[in-house]
Amino acid sequence: MANDFAGWQLGTRTKDDPEAQAVRDHREVTILLRAEANAVTQLLIRKQVFTEEEFRTQLIEEAELLNKAYEKFFPGCTATDQGIQMNVRAAEWMKNWRP
Repeated sequence: MANDFAGWQLGTRTKDDPEAQAVRDHREVTILLRAEANAVTQLLIRKQVFTEEEFRTQLIEEAELLNKAYEKFFPGCTATDQGIQMNVRAAEWMKNWRP
């Protein structure tokens, strides 16, 4: 599965392409981390360390903090329920991006 995501991000590459291999490795770690985080969360809820509602509340808070950090890193962009919204400030730091 991770290999599919490398091609999606970079296009067709040879199996030994270093950039593609780096993306494959990162995707594999990210996918595994998601499964592990979900498993730990479920175990903590079942053990009644915290409730699902407490987890959701904390997750929302963390997402809001992350969004603020990304807004500083990507001026003019913010995450909304409809997706990423950009204003003209975003054009400045994006002007040198590859098409």
